[in-house]
Amino acid sequence: MASVFETRVIGNIGKDAVVKPMDRGIMAINFPVAHNKNWRDKKTGSAKTRTTWINCTIWKREGSNLRIVDLLTRGTMVELIGTPYAKGFTLEDGSIRTEIRLNVTATNILRTTHRGEGEADDFVEGDDFNPVNDGSFEDFTIHDDDF
Repeated sequence: MASVFETRVIGNIGKDAVVKPMDRGIMAINFPVAHNKNWRDKKTGSAKTRTTWINCTIWKREGSNLRIVDLLTRGTMVELIGTPYAKGFTLEDGSIRTEIRLNVTATNILRTTHRGEGEADDFVEGDDFNPVNDGSFEDFTIHDDDF
């Protein structure tokens, strides 16, 4: 019997997508997505947010249409479907980190940032995306042995 392990993520892109050519004519489109979980603390009544960062990759063959890259910009809200996995690695200081990764099979752009030429990389006014919580897209890394 076949099994399916698929996840749906809705969140905001933390950095513009980067295209990386790989071996055998494959292109990797990499970008981090933040998923914010909001709730109200029952004891204090204060609003709380936990951000989970997911490092996403869309795989394309060389010569494929890469127009999606122009839409995968910082602040854009996306819906992604794909196969999740965890990747562990050791930092230079010896500490061990684990990150969540998603091999994306389907993408839906829900809201774009509408940045114009020469415009700052600020988020759309009223955007509730908050990258400074429990995680940071500064931790987003691509390692050569990831592929």
